[in-house]
Amino acid sequence: MAKLNDALKEYKNVLIVQVDNVGSSQMQQVRLALRGKAIVLMGKNTIIRKIVREHIPSNPALENLLPYVVGNMGFVFTNGNLNEIRKIVLEKKVPAAAKAGTNAQNSVSIPAGSTGLDPGQTAFFQALNIATKIVKGAIEIVNEVVFLKQGDKVTSSHVALLDKLNIRPFSYGFKVTDVYENGNTYAASVLDMSQDDLLAGFFRGVRTLAAVSAATSFPTLATVPFFLGSAYRKLIAISLATDYTFEGSQKFKDYLADPSKFASAAPAASAAPAAGAAAKKEEEKPKEKSEESEADMGFGLFD
Repeated sequence: MAKLNDALKEYKNVLIVQVDNVGSSQMQQVRLALRGKAIVLMGKNTIIRKIVREHIPSNPALENLLPYVVGNMGFVFTNGNLNEIRKIVLEKKVPAAAKAGTNAQNSVSIPAGSTGLDPGQTAFFQALNIATKIVKGAIEIVNEVVFLKQGDKVTSSHVALLDKLNIRPFSYGFKVTDVYENGNTYAASVLDMSQDDLLAGFFRGVRTLAAVSAATSFPTLATVPFFLGSAYRKLIAISLATDYTFEGSQKFKDYLADPSKFASAAPAASAAPAAGAAAKKEEEKPKEKSEESEADMGFGLFD
C-alpha cells in the first residue's frame, strides 16, 4: 500500500466513503472525474489500519481515522475544496433494481395505469393487495400504490413485481459519511451548513450562556451589559429614595419635582406641525362658489 503511505503524507483532507453495491466500472468513472483534484484509495481494512498506525507517531491526529475503518469503506484524499469534491463523488450514481433482503433506500410508488401484463397474472397483484382491473386485454392498476416505504425490508415478491414492471427504484454510488480535515473529524452533513447556519448556532450558544449566567449571577462577557444596566437602575432607585443625587438621576428628580414642566413642552412641540397640517388641509379643500355668483339675481336672461 505504497499509495496510501504517500497519500497520508501528501494530503491533509480525507472524505470517508462507503461503497456498498458500487461496481468496478462505476468506481472507474469516479476516479476519472476526480483526476487532478483527488485520489480514491480502497483496500483491506486490516492493512489500512496497520499503515495508519505506522504514521501516528509522526502525525498523532491520524488516530482519529481508525474508528472509521469499518465495513466496505474507502478514502478520497484531497487538498482541494471538500464541498466540490463531495459533489463530484455523489453525482456518480447508477440506477439499480431492488434486491431481496436489503432495506429500501427510499419510498417506492407504483403509478396507476396500464401495466402491459396479460390478465393471467392478476393473482400476483392480488397477493400483494394491489387493486387492478382488466382494460383492453391488459392489467391496469386502479390507484397509485406506495409499494415500499423507506427502510422497509425488500422481499422476493417486491423484486418480482418491480422486475415485471421494469422499475429500477434505487440507485447506488459513493456515500460520504464523515470528513477528516486538518486532524479533525466530523460528520459529512456539516459540509451542508452555510455561514448563516454557523452564525445562528453560535448566537444560540451565546444566548444560552447569557441566560445561565444571569440566572446564577455569574458575570461573563455576554452578561456584563445586563449587569451594568441592572446596577445603574438600582443606583437611580436609591438616588430617588434618598437625598443623594448624581448626574444620571437628576433629570428623574426634576421630573418628579415638577411633572408639569415636561408636560407643557410636549404640546408646544406638537402644536406647530398640527397647525401646518390644518392649513394644508384647508388649502386642499375645494373652494366654495361665492354666494354672489350662485344667488338668483331676481331676473332671467330673457326677461
